[in-house]
Amino acid sequence: MGNTNCILGGCIDQASVGVVERWGRFEHIAEPGCHFFNPLAGQWLAGVLSTRINSLEVKIETKTKDNVFVQLICSIQYRVVKTNADDAFYELQNPREQIQAYVFDVVRALVPMMTLDALFEQKGEVAKSVLEELEKVMGAYGYSIEHILMVDIIPDPSVRKAMNEINAAQRLQLASVYKGEAEKILQVKRAEAEAEAKYLGGVGVARQRQAITDGLRENIMNFSSKVEGTSSKDIMDLIMITQYFDTMRDLGSSSKNTTVFLPHGPGHVRDISDQIRNGLMEASSARVSDEV
Repeated sequence: MGNTNCILGGCIDQASVGVVERWGRFEHIAEPGCHFFNPLAGQWLAGVLSTRINSLEVKIETKTKDNVFVQLICSIQYRVVKTNADDAFYELQNPREQIQAYVFDVVRALVPMMTLDALFEQKGEVAKSVLEELEKVMGAYGYSIEHILMVDIIPDPSVRKAMNEINAAQRLQLASVYKGEAEKILQVKRAEAEAEAKYLGGVGVARQRQAITDGLRENIMNFSSKVEGTSSKDIMDLIMITQYFDTMRDLGSSSKNTTVFLPHGPGHVRDISDQIRNGLMEASSARVSDEV
C-alpha cells in the first residue's frame, strides 16, 4: 500500500490494483497496466495495493483449563479483494495489527476452556474458530482470509519434561507387563519340558529294568539247565558278585570319581544279596496279605 503522486500517468504492476482519486475523492480502481490521468480535472493515482497472498505469523501466550501456560504459533494467509480494494485502502491503516488483535481475542477466549490434551487434539477447531471470526470482521474491510494454520503448540519446558516422563513411565510399565508374560510362558514351557523329560526318563528306566530282568531270567534258566545241582539262589549270588566286581572296576578306571568306600569281602556281597532277597520276599508277602 502506498500513495503515488502522478501528474500525467503511471504503470500498475501485475497482481496489483491502483486507487484513482478525483479532487481528493475516490473515483475508481485501476487494473494492472499503463494509465493516463488528467491533472487539470483533479485526477491522480492515490496509491497501489498488492493483491498477492500475504502471510502473518502470530505468537499467542495463554493458559489452558488445567492451568498450563502454552504458546501458540498461528500462521494467517490473507489478501486484498480487488472489488473491495477501496475499503482496504481507506478503512484500515495497519491491517496486520488488526488481524493480530482479533487472533489474540479469539484464542484467549477459547483456549482457557480446554485442557492441554484437548488443545493438542482439537487445534484444528481453534484454527476454524479464528478463521470464522476473521472472515466476518476483515471481510468488511476488503480483506479475504485464505487459510489459518495452527503451526505449533509449545507448553512450558517443565510441563514438556513432565509429559515426557509420564509417557516414558507408561511405556516402561507396558514393557514390564509384556516381559512378565514372556517369563511366565517361558517358565510354563520349561516346566512342561522338565515333566516330559522326567516321564521319558522314567520310561527309559522302566525299560532298562525290564531288559535286565529278562536277561537275568534267561541267564538263570541257561545256567540251571547246563549246571546240575545249582539253585536259583546260587545263580543270583554269582550274578551279583559279578556286577559287584564290574562296579569296582568302573570306579577304579574313572579319574573323575571321588573316593568311595565299599565292602570288599565276598561275605559282604552275600549279606547284600540276602538283604535284597528278603526285601523282595517281604514286599511279595505284604502284597498277598493285602489281596486277602
